Amino acid sequence: MKKEVIVTAKTIEDAVAQGAEMLSVSRDDVTYEVLELPKKGMMFGLGERDAKVKVVAEVGRADAAVSFINKILSFMSLTASVKVTHEDAEEIRVDVTGEGLGSLIGYHGEALDALQYLTTLAVNRGEGQRDDGEGAVRVTVDVGGYRAKREESLSTLAKRVADKVLRFGKPVTLEPMNAYERRVIHSTVQNIRGVTTYSIGQDNDRRIVVNKEGAARPAESEGRSGAFRDGNAIRTRPSPRKPERRAKAFPEDEE
Repeated sequence: MKKEVIVTAKTIEDAVAQGAEMLSVSRDDVTYEVLELPKKGMMFGLGERDAKVKVVAEVGRADAAVSFINKILSFMSLTASVKVTHEDAEEIRVDVTGEGLGSLIGYHGEALDALQYLTTLAVNRGEGQRDDGEGAVRVTVDVGGYRAKREESLSTLAKRVADKVLRFGKPVTLEPMNAYERRVIHSTVQNIRGVTTYSIGQDNDRRIVVNKEGAARPAESEGRSGAFRDGNAIRTRPSPRKPERRAKAFPEDEE
């Protein structure tokens, strides 16, 4: 993907160098177009004009993700290391490590989810993505190992619930989860013989039901009668108000 900035400086070379730094690439990796030539002023600098240059860099999606997150860190006055741990045609995984990054995670990972969503938008912008998300790459951002620990916890929960379903033969409805967390549950249960998963509900109330393979799906109203959280059945109610759907940079799993 191409990224560009317009820079003004005393000389063309200074503008190009500043543009490369702003794009987080080396000077040799940019091209530029001079929009306005610098002009020397007369006495006391009257009529002096800086050079105005458009600096362009061809940036890979992984580099774009790192660059965007570094900008967010800078805005938040946080110091951290940002590293791409996996990249293929469908997904990019980025780890952010450092001290005092709690504000980047937020309550129950809400700030982290927002960062991941915005990074996905930044990475896929201008990459020929269709309105349905086709052609987009999924970006997963982890901060201080938060998601890795959450995945382990969710995987343990999924196995415990699957065992309960196999022993008692009754479906179990989990607490509402976001798409990322639902994928972890689906993936874990997929490898356990005799049980299956599906999702019910909409938006913030979307949750997973774990049931025996071949069992008929209950009516959705029945599936919402309770949720399973950390090994305890709890009563839940549908959210009284649901937020408007946001445009997705990457389609959520509908299960």
